[in-house]
Amino acid sequence: MRIAVTDYLDVISSWCFWSEPTWAELKKRYEGRVQFQWKIALMDPRGLPTSREQEQWFYRRSGMMMRSPFMLNTDWYDASLQEWLAPNCVAEAAKDFGGTDDRVRLAIARAALREGKKIGDWDVSAQVGAEAGGIDLRELLERAKSAEIEQRICASTGEFHALQVKQRPTFVIDTEIGDRAIFSGVVTLEPLTATLDSMLDDAAAYAAHKAHFGDPPAK
Repeated sequence: MRIAVTDYLDVISSWCFWSEPTWAELKKRYEGRVQFQWKIALMDPRGLPTSREQEQWFYRRSGMMMRSPFMLNTDWYDASLQEWLAPNCVAEAAKDFGGTDDRVRLAIARAALREGKKIGDWDVSAQVGAEAGGIDLRELLERAKSAEIEQRICASTGEFHALQVKQRPTFVIDTEIGDRAIFSGVVTLEPLTATLDSMLDDAAAYAAHKAHFGDPPAK
């Protein structure tokens, strides 16, 4: 039975940044048994800070909650931006060059949140993404600015809102039999592994039943 996990995120979200160790461990622990993908869920002004001082306050809170030995960097922040298209579009565009893994988006997130680079600038985000993904800079930037990429991240953001949740990251776990679990704003490993282990156990039970009884009768 197919089990899939979708991570809805915004590349510049600090809470998404803190969730990355959990995401990496899930992919490692369930490799070959669970399908993993990430999709962009753009934050709008309601989910963004209104000043660098406010951003620093959020960083202190989340850093303390995560017991982090370092504080995130706010030098990248630009209060004039209502949404952060450049970093998210570059990360999405990298998928079209084979970058479907996490390298490009993680590189952009680290460039902003750890190094303070101005990733709201298209050229800066594209430079970071091209280096991380081994992609031609001009081609990546052109693709990132295309209408198709913006439409894709708007569509995935719409999927996120249809879940009627507010927090990023949101992890959605789906199975072929229609079971679904949604974890919105949860960044710790244990609730996710408990759910996946339960769903994998169900999958084994379904496989055993099919081996003994086959497919259900047509009538």
